[in-house]
Amino acid sequence: MSTVILAGNPVHTNGELPKINTKALPFSLVRNDLTTATLEDFKGSKLVLNIFPSIDTSTCATSVRKFNEQAASLENTKVLCIARDLPFAMKRFCGVEGIENAICLSDFRDGSFGKDYGLEMTDGIFAGLHSRVVIVIDENGTIKHTEQVANISDEPNYEAALAAL
Repeated sequence: MSTVILAGNPVHTNGELPKINTKALPFSLVRNDLTTATLEDFKGSKLVLNIFPSIDTSTCATSVRKFNEQAASLENTKVLCIARDLPFAMKRFCGVEGIENAICLSDFRDGSFGKDYGLEMTDGIFAGLHSRVVIVIDENGTIKHTEQVANISDEPNYEAALAAL
């Protein structure tokens, strides 16, 4: 279990992030068109997993915008923005914001991604949502970088994530 800060209060997660140099756990998430996306679908690409509580909060929205900007210039790299939001909310946001270089995916069905990756908040006002985390996976499916942002209201370290590619 990890502890992060939300609105000045400690909040716990259900586990620990995956270890560096281990294989990424398989996942099944929902695309904006309600089809399923799995880790296998992105095989051979480098991945930046931008994980957050909700696309409708300012810091989460900012992280999607910033990673979207960076993704345009990254070779063989996909940015996956992952939250428990409904795919409709993510599709609306991406349409309004012109997000074209990042792929929004939802863990709304059962939250298994958040549980499996040890980043689901288990208490506090956002219990059941994902904590703010960035995970970088190489083209072979190996985890190269993880960051669980200590204070949910803070942005992730974009430079460290991109340097891990």
